[in-house]
Amino acid sequence: MFENPLEQQKIAKLQELRKKGINPYSHFVSKNMMIKDFKEKFAYIKEQEEKKAQELCELVGRVKFLRDGGKAVFANIEDFSESIQIYFNKNDLGDEWFSDVKKFIDVGDIIKINGFAFVTQKGEFSIHAKSLELVTKSICTLPEKFHGLTDIESRYRQRYLDMIMDSSVRNDFVNRSKIISFIRRYFEDLGFLEVETPMMHEIAGGANARPFITHHNTLGVDRFLRIAPELFLKRLIVGGFEAVFELNRCFRNEGMDLTHNPEFTTIEFYWAYHTYHDLMALTEDLLSKLIKHLNLDTIIEYDDKQIDFSTPFKKISYKDALIQIGNIDENILNDKNAIIEKLKSVGVSVNSNYDLGKLYSELFDAFVEDKLINPTFITDFPVSISPLSRRSDKDENIAERFELFIAGKELANGFNELNDPLDQYERFLAQVEAKKAGDDEACEMDEDFVTALAHAMAPTAGEGIGIDRLVMMLTNKKSIKDVILFPAMRPKN
Repeated sequence: MFENPLEQQKIAKLQELRKKGINPYSHFVSKNMMIKDFKEKFAYIKEQEEKKAQELCELVGRVKFLRDGGKAVFANIEDFSESIQIYFNKNDLGDEWFSDVKKFIDVGDIIKINGFAFVTQKGEFSIHAKSLELVTKSICTLPEKFHGLTDIESRYRQRYLDMIMDSSVRNDFVNRSKIISFIRRYFEDLGFLEVETPMMHEIAGGANARPFITHHNTLGVDRFLRIAPELFLKRLIVGGFEAVFELNRCFRNEGMDLTHNPEFTTIEFYWAYHTYHDLMALTEDLLSKLIKHLNLDTIIEYDDKQIDFSTPFKKISYKDALIQIGNIDENILNDKNAIIEKLKSVGVSVNSNYDLGKLYSELFDAFVEDKLINPTFITDFPVSISPLSRRSDKDENIAERFELFIAGKELANGFNELNDPLDQYERFLAQVEAKKAGDDEACEMDEDFVTALAHAMAPTAGEGIGIDRLVMMLTNKKSIKDVILFPAMRPKN
């Protein structure tokens, strides 16, 4: 490790600094001002005749640029807030320290400056250093300034380096934090209680997905990493809570692409004595207020598309979406063989054991989903692909469920919760049979959950919203890896 010649040179500098009695990894360092605050406090000097301030201030930051001008040294340091130019000269630092600055300070080091604000002859707002302290010495060399970190794999594997080289990356994650904080406050203000439920489950349930499996050594049993918190949150409704939410990490053993990461963040919330119509209204209100909070326009740019978040959002039933948006001939929708042939015509091969609901899902994916650009609620799903949703009183084959699509991607899923324990048990049995027939994503039987429902769960509506995809849309990022600090990566060859 550290075999690069430049790294060896820096290690030699470390050793020499220690011989001089200077600790290159000082710990007891304070800072009393951010660079942004420094610039704002002394902005007035730009307008006065003598363009400098008398007050001395301390700034700490990473050296991003260094130029030896002979009798003076110019540098640029950056902290979390901003960057600023620094001016060093021999008169202020003294011969030895000025020489040491040239010899020992490198791009990438973190330094502390004590100095005053001034404006250079070229008009650049800067800090004139009266003293300097090395805070942390870097060993690894940063990428060349003007090209930055251009390798995509390296950006994701070494997120810390990505942030060092591009402050806009940090800003994206600041915005992610703002989005999550706003969502949390929104639900708290509505009277929802934030809760935490297990991340290791005895049964893989709560959604249709393949799970990750781990082993609990003490108990001597396998456990499934959480696919979704749904079944535990509904147990809380049975227990007497009436409005709960969880901002949670979920894990699904599925493929990785621009919008899928095996570890991801969602919010799930459950609201007793409300319906899925209430959830759709809540979702519209949440997104509208969030966009205003972020100072975004109602029409935003995402992935080369203009997305109009004006309310109310469009609503259309699942079947009507297949016919009107997917241009599927209504006459084939009750003919399994005709649907299978239609799917084959666009290169989609499906299991011949799929029921109509599952075949509708395949049609939707192939012909409808990518056409849903502006926020659109798709409602009234087939029951067979909605194992946890309440049946419609008007049509027992329809579930009182919706999904919200934006920019051709699912963002939210909500429904009136099934609280009939006998119906739930039969639905689980159907899922078990589907799994035996080859559906790897079908749910498992969860008898304890059925027992919970048998103790009576109040009429409830529940919803999940994908946080990562929402952040992607509101920060205009095409890849989910750009909004997850440390995304999953394939092992290096």
